[in-house]
Formats: sequence, structure tokens, C-alpha cells
Amino acid sequence: MAIPCKNSRTSMFFLILSLGLCLVITSAELQRFDHPAKQDGSLSFLVVGDWGRRGDFNQSQVAFQMGKIGEKLDIDFVVSTGDNFYDNGLTSEHDTAFEESFTKIYTEKSLQKQWYSVLGNHDYRGDAEAQLSPLLRKIDSRWLCLRSFIVNTELAEIFFVDTTPLVDKYFTNADEHTYDWRGIAPRKAYIANLLKDVELALKKSSAKWKIVVGHHAIRSVGHHGDTQELINQLLPILRVNDVDFYMNGHDHCLEHVSDLESPIQFLTSGAGSKAWRGDVKELNKEGLNFFYDGQGFMSVKLNPTDAEIAFYDVYGKVLHRLNASKQLHPSI
Repeated sequence: MAIPCKNSRTSMFFLILSLGLCLVITSAELQRFDHPAKQDGSLSFLVVGDWGRRGDFNQSQVAFQMGKIGEKLDIDFVVSTGDNFYDNGLTSEHDTAFEESFTKIYTEKSLQKQWYSVLGNHDYRGDAEAQLSPLLRKIDSRWLCLRSFIVNTELAEIFFVDTTPLVDKYFTNADEHTYDWRGIAPRKAYIANLLKDVELALKKSSAKWKIVVGHHAIRSVGHHGDTQELINQLLPILRVNDVDFYMNGHDHCLEHVSDLESPIQFLTSGAGSKAWRGDVKELNKEGLNFFYDGQGFMSVKLNPTDAEIAFYDVYGKVLHRLNASKQLHPSI
């Protein structure tokens, strides 16, 4: 009679050990990548989202204009706000869509810099982990995609956040789509640890500019509108930790919305290929400064006191600018 009891205790021990290891893994600090600013202390980069369509829907034209603006601004890197490969992500790390939608499209000299990318909901419909694979970095060294991570330039810290698991409908109403949730389960623990890690990293940050990047919009008047889960769970963390900009894709448009309760500016750059002409929600236009329903991208220029953000259309024309300033610390 002692043997079953012993086996039961042994099984319980390994169960507890497994759960413990799971918690250690999911609550690990966000991985950090150092990317120094220029010698003069300035930083510039481009932001594009929702792009991977093998050059179709004006993706190639947007890429060409990105190259021209990238050269003009002497960019340090490119940020991708997700939905990197349509319609359903990559099938594997050997999927030719990676080269056909990325390597062979973004060929301009100025774009041969590091690309920092997050996953979007369409990426989760395929082999999500393929995009995280080091093998893709061997195929094209520019590529770096992780679920959540930090890019530290000293002048600015950019916090990349995996927003798709926070959105309830992908779990409750998948619309016949299959999502790759490997690495996410248990979902509640994943979300809790992610938010905790983001909050801790933001509190520790001493960067002059704090920027958060996610795929889903917190505020948007585009097709998908506001993301209530992010308003409830992520936005309070951003507000209390003095975040300057939240940048996202998901809605296939360009837009700038100001937060009414903090200095945060919500910036959507999800117009890297297919756009949704005329698809505008009339529900919540509070704080709306700019909206464009065509293809394009965004640039960011930072120095210790000033930020200049510009939105461009498929012809490289500036549609909207946002200028922000910070006071230098007063001398004592």
C-alpha cells in the first residue's frame, strides 16, 4: 500500500517542480538589446506595420519611399509593428514568404539596418515561433523578432510588447482561424507576467524618451477601433510611468491621437501595404489629431530635448508632423 503513496508523492513533487519552472520561465525579465544613438546624441528610425504581401498592395512603393526617407534621415534602425506576413504568418522558418515579402522588398541601402519586430494577430495564425527563430537571422541578418523585448539606445528605451494574447476575441471567437499559442499557455499567467515585466522595466528606465510598441492600437478611429483590453490593462501602466509614445499597427492606416489624461501620444503606423479606404469609426474621436486611410509609414527623430515624428504617404509626401519637447534637468 506504500508504493502508490510514494508514487503519488513523487508525481506531486514533479508537478510542483514543473509549475515552478514554468513560472520562472514566464516571469523572466524582458531581453534587452543595446543600440547606441549617433555620436551627436540623436536617434532616428522608421516605423511600418502590416506589410508582408510579396510587394503587392503598394508594399514595394512604400518600401521605396522608406528607403529615400531613411537615407535622408540617416536612420539607425526600422521598427515593425506586426502583421509581418499575410495572410496567415509563416508556415515554417523555411517559408519562402520571408524572403519574398521582406528581403527582396526592402532593398534600399538605407534599410539595410536592424529591423526590430513584434508579432501581430495574423502572424499568430501561422507558425508564430518561426518568426522568432535564429535561422531567419541567418537568412537575413536585419531580422529580429521576439514576443516582448527592449531596445536601449540610452537616449530612448523602446519597449516591445506582445499584445495579441491580451485580446479576448482570438480565444473566444476565432472566426475559424487557428492560432499558434505555443509559449502562451497558461494565458492568464503569461499576461500577468508580461504586464509585470513591462511595468518593472518602465519603472527602472532612466531614458529621456520612453516608447512602447505593440501591434494593437490602444486608441484608434480605424477599422478595429480602440482595444479595450489594452485600455484596461496596459494603458494604466503607461500613464504612471511617463511613457511618451505608444506606437502600433493593426489598423491599416496612419493616425495620431492624444491621450486626454496624460501626455501620451498614440501613433498608428499600420499602412505598409493594403489599406482600408473609407473605413472609419465614428464612435470615439476624442483627441484625434490626424487620420489617413491610405498606405504609408512613419519616421521618428529624437534628441535629448526634442522629438519630431512625421507621417508619409506612398509618394513620400509628409501628411502630418508631431513635435514634442522635453525640458533639460535644471541645474542646482
